[in-house]
Amino acid sequence: MPIRVLPDFLINQIAAGEVVERPASVVKELVENALDAGADEIVIDVTDGGRTLISVMDNGCGMSKEDLQNSIQRHATSKLPDDDLLNISYMGFRGEALPSIASVSDMTIDTCNGIDDNGWSLNCNTGEIRPCDWESGTRIRVKNLFARTPARLKFLRTDKAEMMSVLEVVKRLAMACNDVGFTLNNKWRFPKKQDFQERIVAIMGEDVRGRMLEVQAQSLSNSRLKLKGVISEPTLRRASSVDQYLFVNGRPVKDKVLVGALRAAYMDVMHAREFPLCALYLDIDPRHVDVNVSPAKTEVHFLEPSHVRGFIIKNLREVLSKTLSERQSSKTSFDFVSASIPVYKPKQDFSVNVDLFRLHSPDKPTDVGEFMQAFVDKKNQDFSSNLLPLGKAIGQIGNKYILAEKENALVIIDQHAAHERITYEKIRNHTVKTQPLLTPIVVGLKTEDVDAVLTIESELRASGLVIEAFGEDAIAIFEKPADWDLNWKEVFQAIADEVRANGHSSVLNEKLHLKLANYACHHSVRAGQKLDLNQMNALLRDIENTERGSECNHGRPVYKIIPFSELDSWFERI
Repeated sequence: MPIRVLPDFLINQIAAGEVVERPASVVKELVENALDAGADEIVIDVTDGGRTLISVMDNGCGMSKEDLQNSIQRHATSKLPDDDLLNISYMGFRGEALPSIASVSDMTIDTCNGIDDNGWSLNCNTGEIRPCDWESGTRIRVKNLFARTPARLKFLRTDKAEMMSVLEVVKRLAMACNDVGFTLNNKWRFPKKQDFQERIVAIMGEDVRGRMLEVQAQSLSNSRLKLKGVISEPTLRRASSVDQYLFVNGRPVKDKVLVGALRAAYMDVMHAREFPLCALYLDIDPRHVDVNVSPAKTEVHFLEPSHVRGFIIKNLREVLSKTLSERQSSKTSFDFVSASIPVYKPKQDFSVNVDLFRLHSPDKPTDVGEFMQAFVDKKNQDFSSNLLPLGKAIGQIGNKYILAEKENALVIIDQHAAHERITYEKIRNHTVKTQPLLTPIVVGLKTEDVDAVLTIESELRASGLVIEAFGEDAIAIFEKPADWDLNWKEVFQAIADEVRANGHSSVLNEKLHLKLANYACHHSVRAGQKLDLNQMNALLRDIENTERGSECNHGRPVYKIIPFSELDSWFERI
């Protein structure tokens, strides 16, 4: 069969299959064009989930008649002035969106650049341009989406589901540009120049108010690498990643390196099946990231993914490690936590004799006296100050929960969860001891699995595992964490799978976390153990000054603070 050049209409429809998956894809492309045009007010209207009508109107710079004609030509763009694909600073740049959308719909464009004597209107299907009375900016109307490719219609979901996808796109772009005003169907409004913190509340929900932690960091080795934004307290989580907003150089992305780094940062404070909330903005030299890897522009490739991942994990963990006392002393007016205060290291000596190589769990609950010995010198401490984050202990319920009173609030503390976190943080900073092997352990794997594991050899070495290739289809272990007798074939297979999927692996770190967490769980004050007021108050003071003290090692909350106003409402006193 001879090779032939496809006709333009078919080429555009093929491109549309890559760029225009659904109505939300159309909204994304058109709004990004509006942002690139300098718009600071964008109005979106969608009918029937986008099947019948999608209208995007902006107050950007508009187009001349010539630019309007060129706008629906394939690969025509104003956003690569120096033809350098490695230096992209615009939302849209591929020049495929408008001709692709026009090929599967009835599309018209009204625009005015403020220089011409009048505006211009383009029928994208016929190519006809005529003068119009449009005064400024641009309006693009897309009617009867997929009318020319009806087979695509059956893949659309219900109108309501498609509308929710459109809303999600608008939310992400609104989070990316909080100085721009967005209005969707005259129902969802995000005002221009809205305070960043208020926009977060508007997009994520009222429950985030006062529960987001500020992130602000810059790489010491690369001044172009910066991270800012907010992440949720570990006790604020979702059942899905719906409220994770990630941006690279202002572009909303769904990137496996960023998602993996976020998960690793929360590893020992949140269950793996739960998801933190975030709005994180990574600024990086455009030449160190490739945004031209997918037509939808939602994926990126980093030149040094391991460096980016490590930078993010380190700085997020530093924010999460701040103690309750630090958080209370560094609240901003909106109750966001500053990221600029050095991390406090607890000075309390808990006299925990830890051997990370042999973390055997006891068969019976730990004796309270063993772990409260260090609290004896606090018997005469004054706990009356209302400045104490968790207040003053007033009693114990069921030998399980500590009740404390602070100014205008009742505090309930899970004594086991609190001491479990204290114990865990005490032992987690120990250096992992390793065991050299006289006879290496040889693990047979497929050649591609060997190659995948060896790509993170240095990371595994930092976790106490020294390995080398043993031929093409095996790995030899020369040193391992002491007392770790694992099924190494399963471990390496899991590592290889994760490396191929995400470019990195946290398998060993997760196993270490589980080992330490189990040890801390079995060597802490248990539910059912009676404490006196001195012990209770001492425990409160120490959890206030313990890193990640708001949640236990399994992600459960350590305490709940109930304002008196809420108690009053229970008893109808307001």
